[in-house]
Amino acid sequence: MNQSNNYQRIKDNWKHDVKKTEQRFPERKQTFTTSSELEINRLYTPKESSETYTEELGFPGQFPYTRGIQPTMYRSRYWTMRQYAGFGSAEETNERFRYLLAQGQTGLSVAFDLPTQIGYDSDDPMAEGEVGKVGVAIDTLLDMERLFDQIPLDKVSTSMTINAPASILLAMYIAVGEKQGVSPEKLTGTIQNDILKEYIARGTYIYPPKPSMRLITDIFGYCHEQLPKFNTISISGYHIREAGSTAVQEVAFTIANGMAYVDAAIESGLEVDQFAPRLAFFFNAHNQFFEEAAKFRAARRIWAKIMKDHYKAENPKSWKLRFHTQTGGSTLTAQQPDNNIVRVTVQALSAVMGGTQSLHTNSRDEALALPTEDSARIALRTQQIIAQESGVADTIDPLGGSYYVEALTDEIEEEVNKYLERIKELGGAVQAVEEGFMQREIHQTAYEAQKRIESNEDIVVGLNDYKLEEEVNPDLLRVDEALETDQIEKTEQVRNSRNQTEVDECLKGLKQAAKTNENVMPHIVAAVRVYATVGEIANVLRDEFGEYTGV
Repeated sequence: MNQSNNYQRIKDNWKHDVKKTEQRFPERKQTFTTSSELEINRLYTPKESSETYTEELGFPGQFPYTRGIQPTMYRSRYWTMRQYAGFGSAEETNERFRYLLAQGQTGLSVAFDLPTQIGYDSDDPMAEGEVGKVGVAIDTLLDMERLFDQIPLDKVSTSMTINAPASILLAMYIAVGEKQGVSPEKLTGTIQNDILKEYIARGTYIYPPKPSMRLITDIFGYCHEQLPKFNTISISGYHIREAGSTAVQEVAFTIANGMAYVDAAIESGLEVDQFAPRLAFFFNAHNQFFEEAAKFRAARRIWAKIMKDHYKAENPKSWKLRFHTQTGGSTLTAQQPDNNIVRVTVQALSAVMGGTQSLHTNSRDEALALPTEDSARIALRTQQIIAQESGVADTIDPLGGSYYVEALTDEIEEEVNKYLERIKELGGAVQAVEEGFMQREIHQTAYEAQKRIESNEDIVVGLNDYKLEEEVNPDLLRVDEALETDQIEKTEQVRNSRNQTEVDECLKGLKQAAKTNENVMPHIVAAVRVYATVGEIANVLRDEFGEYTGV
């Protein structure tokens, strides 16, 4: 088949896919126009076909997905506007969730406090002073019930930023669904569940890498059977970038980690197409607009090739890199915080131009404290203005074909592949993490970036240039210090009112499963149903798996 015929064939396939998609998700309008009433096409393509175009770009919704993973992209549906929120008690966070949903947010995203993230109850001495500070405190199923009070889990998808104890919080979500009358197969959402990036960049790990990987593949297997619509992992470059990596390193290390999860799942006995369609990714968006947009396009293409060519996945859903984006928290400044609204707008726009599936926009005051209700609303409005007023969602992949963006996409792909080859030579991502390779690469990059800021080679407006003599401090959200005492009392009340014999039996069953290759998830679900605490369940696994103490 000559080049011209091949181009026409894949274009015809795309048109066929568009018709099928429109039956389920009709486009938002019959006709899209500019303010001058010039009609906007669904997609713009080169006038002449070329081998490069068909192999490296193609059409949206088709391999290698450079131009997006859906045939009509935002012409049918906008991305999910999923603001990350959580602070204080479950009741306070529930109130913020319901406020954001009333303001037009379309998905939930839960931030947990540090004790919850590392598997300690609020009354554990290790939790002192940290309860409810950077996220919501969850100790028992009762907290989870209060967190989702009056929020029907069959009508909203929920992302939970939880890693080492992901299996416990997922089990609680399942149990809350059951209490609402929502069966597990109807639940939609994502658990972050990406422990490798915790060793690389963030530090909220509990167990050593190998048993942590076992917990992750247990979740894959359990969800394949019980929660077919739930994303089992969000492989996260976000925190790698926040730790100081470049855009290239963010993609490279994230994809290397993704390959490690795929390898582990296959090794555990799963077929690649059984779990790969439920893998999701999570990326950062910084200020370099074109590099960020190109980064997302390159990441999609690299993952598609790896899944199809290396892992021999046959289901096209296994080839698609679906991702959530959060704007860059580390780019925000405490100085002149209103400037952060502009930074977030540029970053959010790059994510949309790169084809993200969901988006969190940071609030202007996050370099100072947790977001106030006002600043959280402005952050959500930023997304709504991009969606409803800018017109960028009215044609698919509007940057496609730009000489600059296509060259950047190609260069990022090439540099990422060099990293992937180095990590492969080291024995894979788990080995590279254990040897501290990725950590050293990120530290060096962060050090160089900081030197450029301190020497004014890189300008950060309001920080090292354009400074103000006196600044007005905005109103900030402060977590009530009494919260910790209240949370401890609530947890003690649950311990005193539950059936302790049932709890002991469930924890004993979990301990036995942890000693063997039996999937631990059914035991964790059983334990949370009888109100075993996060700390009690995590401690059973600590006893069996040990604790990781770093490189």
